[in-house]
Amino acid sequence: MTSPPHLAAQLAVNVLDAHSLLAAFGVLGVGVVLFAETGLLIGFFLPGDSLLFTAGLLCTGSADQGVKLSLAPLLVSAAVGALAGAQCGFLIGRKAGGALIARSRSRRLREGVRRAEELLERYGHAKAILLARFVPVVRTVLNPMAGALDVPVRTFTLWQVTGGLVWSVGLTLAGYALGSSIPNVDRYLLPLVGLIVIVSLVPLLAEVLRARRRADAKGGTR
Repeated sequence: MTSPPHLAAQLAVNVLDAHSLLAAFGVLGVGVVLFAETGLLIGFFLPGDSLLFTAGLLCTGSADQGVKLSLAPLLVSAAVGALAGAQCGFLIGRKAGGALIARSRSRRLREGVRRAEELLERYGHAKAILLARFVPVVRTVLNPMAGALDVPVRTFTLWQVTGGLVWSVGLTLAGYALGSSIPNVDRYLLPLVGLIVIVSLVPLLAEVLRARRRADAKGGTR
């Protein structure tokens, strides 16, 4: 039975703070948060990138944060949550179409919808599904949008699994590797989380630059 102090700590959890989530719910919480962020539109605000990186860091025991996680269960929970969430979002889109997205009044969510539409239009299904994993909010809305737009199930599943594993396992191992190699790395946790979020956007930025170069090259040949 959960003790009153522990129950109070769980109820007081800050869902926007990765460490608070990990302290309250541990490895299981990682899977639940990733499922909500990638599968349910209401989870668009959850800190997926920072949660994965911080969880990997806390597996090393080098951070004096009062939380120690196990790497193997963490990797399984992260992968299952990320993959199951995306597939669930896709199925919701298939059933409900764009109705849920259209009803949203969140400016941030609508901006994510716009960017997701641009990805799908510019890069096609495969690249868009893969790249969306690395963009907050976009990875939330693209899955139901893909379902609503009747993206083939096989295509969606193949690329969401590929992107989901690279994203979830990659960010977790990045945190673990850094925590294993740098003493007292927790002192630099906030800037490191910011850096890892920026790095996660590199594939998308590289693809945008390549697309612009191709467009400029076509324009110059006219």
